[in-house]
Amino acid sequence: MGGAGERRETLVVELERLRAEREELDSRIRTLESQLEASSAAGGDAAGAGAAAAACPRRPGNGFTPYDGLSADMIHRYSRHLLLPDFGVEGQRKLSRSSILVIGAGGLGSPVALYLAACGVGCLGIVDGDDVELNNLHRQIIHKEAYVGLSKVKSAADTCREINSSIMVVEYHHTLKPCNALDIVRKYDIVVDATDNLPTRYMISDCCVLLNKPLISGAALGFEGQLTVYHHNGSPCYRCLFPNPPPVAACQRCSDSGVLGVVPGVIGCLQALEAIKVVTDVGEPLSGRMLLFDALSARIRIVKIRASSAVCTICGENSVFTQEDFQKFDYENFTQSPMSDKSVPSLDLLPESARVTCKDYKKLVNNGEPHLLLDVRPAHHFQIASVSQSMNIPLSALEEKLHMLETSLKETMDASSSNKPPSVYVVCRRGNDSQRAVQILHEKGFLSAKDIIGGLQSWAQEVDPDFPIY
Repeated sequence: MGGAGERRETLVVELERLRAEREELDSRIRTLESQLEASSAAGGDAAGAGAAAAACPRRPGNGFTPYDGLSADMIHRYSRHLLLPDFGVEGQRKLSRSSILVIGAGGLGSPVALYLAACGVGCLGIVDGDDVELNNLHRQIIHKEAYVGLSKVKSAADTCREINSSIMVVEYHHTLKPCNALDIVRKYDIVVDATDNLPTRYMISDCCVLLNKPLISGAALGFEGQLTVYHHNGSPCYRCLFPNPPPVAACQRCSDSGVLGVVPGVIGCLQALEAIKVVTDVGEPLSGRMLLFDALSARIRIVKIRASSAVCTICGENSVFTQEDFQKFDYENFTQSPMSDKSVPSLDLLPESARVTCKDYKKLVNNGEPHLLLDVRPAHHFQIASVSQSMNIPLSALEEKLHMLETSLKETMDASSSNKPPSVYVVCRRGNDSQRAVQILHEKGFLSAKDIIGGLQSWAQEVDPDFPIY
């Protein structure tokens, strides 16, 4: 039995080695193919090809015959499209000659990229600077467990190529920023915003206005989603609707508030649909209208939004915002929020004397020092995971439930052999709400209250690696 086990382990190791070599070879082949096709496109007749075609060369398998008829393979692959009277050969021809950029390979970008690839878009660009994480997979259906820890763009591009090897997929393994956005976006006919943060939304919209590109914008949070088409057929840009960013407290992300996995899937499918409608001139795109989706009630509403604003600082008649201004603009400072949820701003509201590190708190627990641990996260967060012996009073209800804290402190004092009054240590998810709670407690006379720096996230990193991070 031991020999069989060792043999199996050897085979598994060898298999993994060969897979890694194949992956590297595939990557090199794709790179060389792209370079070769780009060179061929640049050396040919550029007048008929167009700028997007030069930037995004297509593979021969997705092309047309010299007389603009569809190849036999394309007729077979896209036959269900061709049977639609309002789409037909002309719709497929336009789609197969188009180039669409998807910014974000997450919950929204996954179905967008999958459907555009499957439907036969000529060139599909994908931009994302993040890696695949396990907690992405419930909603980011383009990725597989095997890609956890690897680039999202690589994972998404590989999946798209597996679905349709005849299309060109261009990978951008970095975050879109003002310094690189213009060069990337200008190569594409249509842009799909599949991101989830405020500064990036403003940046993408401004970029599309400057380059005169239609923008398919979607959002999903919790059980709700929305969708519209900006800067197309007289529709407004993002800044027309929101000239000033909302307060930071009003800006929520999936990483903070959660999202049901299928909700971005629904919105992402609709984004792919709108992109196809815009590029093929089929149907009535959501220009000047916004779709609102409520998953819990299964309701979809379409509301009218105003036309482009004549006084918009970006797309208005007298706008002086240039490409040079765009490249210098600080979108994070403008919105007071980060582009990445990996860099959540950390508050600094308390003096050092009112704060302790997770390691210091662990030491006082080990020493048996009488105290009370107050967890101020919402109740449903507390149900996910908590430190033993902690008491939960959500920050939103803290002032009205101070009597519960007083009762618990008295019980802790009565159970202790020490004459020293027990201290209160406050913890939250990341160390921001706990500081606010300590401020409230100090104002209400609980002067011993101290904040645990970094919250449960730091607790998992510094003290208990088995504590679940969510």
